Amino acid sequence: MARVLLVVGTAGVLAYPWLVPNYYLVYAGVLTIMYASMATSWNILGGFTGYVSLGHSAFFGLGAYGTGLLVTRAGVPWVVALPVAGLLVTVAAAVIGVAAVRVRGASFVIVSIALVSVMNLLVQGWRSLTGGATGLQVPSPFPELSRGQTHMVFFYLFLALLAAVLGTWWFVSRSRFGGGLRAIREDEDKAEMLGVPTAAFKVAAFALSALFVALAGGLYAVWFGSLDPIFVFSIVSGAYMVLMSLLGGVRHLFGPLLGALIITPAGEYFLIALGETQIHLTATGVLLVLVVLFMPEGIAARVAGPPKGASIREDSAGQRLQEVKG
Repeated sequence: MARVLLVVGTAGVLAYPWLVPNYYLVYAGVLTIMYASMATSWNILGGFTGYVSLGHSAFFGLGAYGTGLLVTRAGVPWVVALPVAGLLVTVAAAVIGVAAVRVRGASFVIVSIALVSVMNLLVQGWRSLTGGATGLQVPSPFPELSRGQTHMVFFYLFLALLAAVLGTWWFVSRSRFGGGLRAIREDEDKAEMLGVPTAAFKVAAFALSALFVALAGGLYAVWFGSLDPIFVFSIVSGAYMVLMSLLGGVRHLFGPLLGALIITPAGEYFLIALGETQIHLTATGVLLVLVVLFMPEGIAARVAGPPKGASIREDSAGQRLQEVKG
């Protein structure tokens, strides 16, 4: 039954741009898939290790500006600029992660927020390179297409990214690396005592998560064309990743995707209904609090139940160590 639903759902997503009546709904679809990719990417770190980062939008912004600057300043084709920027951000995230994952809990959250603020100030201050507060204009990679047709192209590009992120999450969840990350989430001190290289695993998860978020930022740069540092380095974007993952379920493959399918259209609706106000942001904060208080395991856990082997508290120490070390 699950396979049938997966095939039907995939077919429906692939046909979506051709079934909706206007290009605005295609745009909304692109936005939803973009956030689903980012939330699933965030879940590689937050879901497996339990380290909650509200600052992952820093990597989104770095990927966007990295791709945009390579295209506009260096004349690099966007298909080359995108992976190059993603790899550079991954290296930077690994370096940052060495220091960031030394702290836990609320301290890690504060560090992640500080990272976004620093990057925002850096980009706005370096006017000669980034354009400062006025932003950066990135030329369209498909100038012969209309705006609506461009939305359709990027729908499938973001969909390919989402497929790659989902595949990576699935592979990690069934690997010894994923077993080590789950051990860190449940009891980091015990995992380290059992021989799990916790520091290396956390840095690797941090960098891998940043890679896909940066690729989403790079695609956004060439899709949207206009980069505003206030938006791409926004704490709100990071909060959306967390909210989508928690609402859908951080321990399930399709949990963040489910959360994105709910949060993104709702956000667009409230933005249209309420206009350019801060009410929809307040609603997002309230929803995040409610999810944490009353549905910490997410919708997927309510529907499908907890995934097998999700907690080291359900296994003996010897079994978990055997899973990690093989």
